[in-house]
Order: sequence, then structure tokens, then C-alpha cells
Amino acid sequence: MSDTAAVQVAAPPAIAAPLPLRDIAPWTIFGLLMLLALYFVGVEEGATALFSGMYVHEFVHDGRHLLGFPCH
Repeated sequence: MSDTAAVQVAAPPAIAAPLPLRDIAPWTIFGLLMLLALYFVGVEEGATALFSGMYVHEFVHDGRHLLGFPCH
């Protein structure tokens, strides 16, 4: 009998498949909506205002204080 050692060949590493769009799209949409909400709560006034007047500012006024944004 021969005492030969068995040689094991490792399989090549698997290449991860890209995530399908149906898995990424909801998180992308959620992130964009959160950025839009952050804009309206934190920045919507003055030179960067999308709407004239103080309508949005007054609507999110308490939220601004809760999140620590200065407004007055």
C-alpha cells in the first residue's frame, strides 16, 4: 500500500452577484425622502427657500427645536 497524501484543491472564491434593483430601490427612495424631509425641517427658509413666505417654517417649527436646529 502506498501512503500518499490526498491533495485538496480549494474552490475559487465565489463572486458576489450585484444586488437587484428591486432590493436597492426602496432604500434609495427612503433615503431621498429623508433628505427632503431634513431639508424642509432644517434649511427651508431665507435664500434657499423653495416656497416664499414662512409657511414651511411655521409648519415644522417645533420639529426644528426638537432636532436642535436654530431658528430664532
